[in-house]
Amino acid sequence: MRYLTVLFLLVATAVYATDNYPKNPDIDVQHYTFDITLSDDTDEIKCNATIEILFRKKDIRQVRLDLTNVSNGKGMTVAGVSQNGKNLSYTHTKNELLITLAKPSQAGEHVQITVTYSGIPATGLHIKPNRQNERTFFSDNWPDLTRNWLPVVDHVAEKATCEFIVTAPVRYQVVCNGLLHEETNLNATQKRTHWKQSVPISPWLYVLGVAEFAVQYVDWFEGKSIQTWVFHQERDAGFADFAKPTKEVLEFYSSYVGPFAYEKLANIQASSVSGGMESASAILYNEKSVVGDGNFRWKKVVVHEIAHQWFGCAVTESDWDDVWLSEGFATYFTALFLEHANGRDAFVKEMQEARKTVFNFYKDNPTHTVVHNNLSDMSKVTSSHTYQKGAWTLHMLRNKLGDEKFEAGIKNYYRKYMNATASTKDFQYEMERVSGLDLSIFFKQWLNQGGKLTLNGTWNYNAATKEIEFDLKQTQTDGSSFSVPVEIGIFKKGQLVPDVKTVELTSQSGKFKVTCDGEPERIVVDPRTVLLAEWSFEKAN
Repeated sequence: MRYLTVLFLLVATAVYATDNYPKNPDIDVQHYTFDITLSDDTDEIKCNATIEILFRKKDIRQVRLDLTNVSNGKGMTVAGVSQNGKNLSYTHTKNELLITLAKPSQAGEHVQITVTYSGIPATGLHIKPNRQNERTFFSDNWPDLTRNWLPVVDHVAEKATCEFIVTAPVRYQVVCNGLLHEETNLNATQKRTHWKQSVPISPWLYVLGVAEFAVQYVDWFEGKSIQTWVFHQERDAGFADFAKPTKEVLEFYSSYVGPFAYEKLANIQASSVSGGMESASAILYNEKSVVGDGNFRWKKVVVHEIAHQWFGCAVTESDWDDVWLSEGFATYFTALFLEHANGRDAFVKEMQEARKTVFNFYKDNPTHTVVHNNLSDMSKVTSSHTYQKGAWTLHMLRNKLGDEKFEAGIKNYYRKYMNATASTKDFQYEMERVSGLDLSIFFKQWLNQGGKLTLNGTWNYNAATKEIEFDLKQTQTDGSSFSVPVEIGIFKKGQLVPDVKTVELTSQSGKFKVTCDGEPERIVVDPRTVLLAEWSFEKAN
């Protein structure tokens, strides 16, 4: 079959990147339980973290976790590590917690290790006043900051279920991933809140929000609660702003992509993030997102972050090099929802603005690629290329495959990797399988190559042959080269909608002819907005 041939080519020609993170594939974390105590008297957190581990191999003697050491008065101090009530030896240096097991592992063995620790988070968990000058506790783990307050295998591909048991002053409400299992006033001053996430997610998607909230249970989607959590002083404005379009977005993505993976969807006003943070089932938004007028800018952020519940949360990139599988997808699916809700013109406007962003970034970064090559500096994990050029790559792929096959490929990709991780090559394979096409050149030139496609073209009408003669050249000087279909819109006199012809530009220049029974009034490049390029195009003298 065709897809078997494609798979062979992928395996034979792939250059596999090296992940610098010290992963141990023989150890699989199954579940975390974080029993955390928060206080108004100090920024110090106290925690007992229980980690359930599956050993895939025998004779493993040590377990490595990420946990930041104390530096400049902030960081975590480990008081002890135990297994079944028995103390284990450990070292905690260079932000690594290395635990020596009581005995070597057996293949298939499950163990639970408890780490007792405390400290003031340097980052990851922000303890500070909100814009109402009230004390709050909010996480922001992006992209690898979870280790600053939780002992975890802090890698994007390490998925596990989790639960948070939070003891905090009684005046606070607490929100986390998953479902609320308990909320109990322990005494006059302290309250215990227990949330449990039964779907495996990556550590950067864990969320903790603690504030004096106003909480609204807005609606239900397929038996799952839609919730709004905003600062209590901003109840009316916040409830109004977040009332829509969450349910409509959930319905659209569930239909287009596949089932919503989580037990609830909470939109949360927070003091820790600059825009939105797509924590699984509990999305954080900058506190300025509550404005009371339901403005379009923040509505787009809501649509984008909900798209992440499918791409980034449920299907997670297996390596940060492939972060476009999260951000590029969320950006494009935001545009797709706008097309669904507001029409084609709204969608085209989004893509045209995205194209401008790509070209503005290119000016100072001509060799930048969408897919990273062994990224080690997490401060550079995203750029506008990750978002907007990633989105444009999907848009051109949709045009290449057609709407029906593109949607079918998206569905297959999501079905296969839901609650797991995937790479760009995994996505490419699914799209090749559904289309029967070899997409290696397409993916390479748009994701693994820098540069910008720049076209210079002329046209002339030959009345004798009744043909339009085109001359197209790639004129970019950045060393890149593209093989692309170029759509030409031909307007005859009085015609409002052009006749669209496609020519295949497979080299740096090409000459093409198309039949036309009369001289066009004008000709335009890319009339349907499906090509990521800049061009000049005019009638030849």
